[in-house]
Amino acid sequence: MTERALIDQAEEAAALDVADIAKTLGEDIIFGRLAPGERLTEDTLIARFRVTRHFVRQALADLERTGIVVREKNKGVAVRSLTPSEVRQIYEVRELLQRQAALRIPLPAPAAVLEELERLHAHYGACLRARDFTGVHEANDAFHLTMFAACGNQYLVASIKHYMWLTLPVRAKRTADYAHAIASERDHYMIIQLLKGTDSWALAQLCVDHLQSAKVEYLSKISGQYD
Repeated sequence: MTERALIDQAEEAAALDVADIAKTLGEDIIFGRLAPGERLTEDTLIARFRVTRHFVRQALADLERTGIVVREKNKGVAVRSLTPSEVRQIYEVRELLQRQAALRIPLPAPAAVLEELERLHAHYGACLRARDFTGVHEANDAFHLTMFAACGNQYLVASIKHYMWLTLPVRAKRTADYAHAIASERDHYMIIQLLKGTDSWALAQLCVDHLQSAKVEYLSKISGQYD
């Protein structure tokens, strides 16, 4: 094997390690194992993942770019903790983005889009009944991003994805709540039915209503902390 090939192989292995660390930490945040405001110290992560400091720093930088962790001067990296005002503002943007994307989807939606959404809906249900909540989370986000991609504006979809990540601390624990996941499954079914029809406004409103339960519960939980 040439020197260049060895370097490429090492870089590929490093990238996989960084991605795995970032994915694992992201899931810890999604499922509430890492609470909002909790610090992520490099030494602890090095011991946990048995990798070099470089890999840990790169994984934290990747998470920082998504917005779900923040780096504070002289304090290091911590899971993003949102105030009630920040939650309301972020969700206001999410609602605006998702409503506009839904209104731009041509109805009835293309057959290929409907076929993929049906597949993801079935996969979501299978993961839910197997209590595979990592699979539920991944199928949920794939479902919504696939739907919004049908609006034809990649920059709008990228913004939606960014704000989905920003709300991970808000969605934490709800993702692994069976009753909540069942309600989301029902919404996904209704979204598919609306995509088969012609009522863009009903579709857009459902996309906004779908966001509300996690936001309301999070605001209720933290309201006393900011009185």
